[in-house]
Amino acid sequence: MSGKGAPELSVRDVGDLRVAVVAAQWHDTVMAGLVDGALRALHELGIDEPTLLRVPGCFELPVVAKVLAGRGYDAVVALGVVIRGGTPHFDYVCQGVTQGLTQVSVDTGVPIGFGVLTCDTEEQALDRAGLEGSGEDKGHEAVTAAVATAATLRSVSEPWRQTGRHTA
Repeated sequence: MSGKGAPELSVRDVGDLRVAVVAAQWHDTVMAGLVDGALRALHELGIDEPTLLRVPGCFELPVVAKVLAGRGYDAVVALGVVIRGGTPHFDYVCQGVTQGLTQVSVDTGVPIGFGVLTCDTEEQALDRAGLEGSGEDKGHEAVTAAVATAATLRSVSEPWRQTGRHTA
């Protein structure tokens, strides 16, 4: 299982963060689990009014993430699933989406939660989707990572939040 060794993230005082979730539409069952896990994580973190947008597929995630990052969101979470087929299409889509989302994050300074499953089989995707009986909940994990990173960035730009005092 790929979740072995994952850190336990402690995220507090983030209810005021603006977070958007962008989710692809392919593979309804898997996507329903990912979106549910992401929204549950946001609720647990006290972020009760996230933006949820749907796009046709994974390849469209980076452009929407970039627009949202430029519109004042503190974190964006990208959710999708690509399942290997019999052609190189899988490799091109996975590489393009991964590089695109990474570039958005680096260029904008806005954390992008990577909740894009890249699986060999549908069974692997279902096991990571956070559904009943799944071994992992990647939608929840992607939100937690993005929000924890946004909180870290906020502490760097506003160090008084951690110490309770302003510093010059």
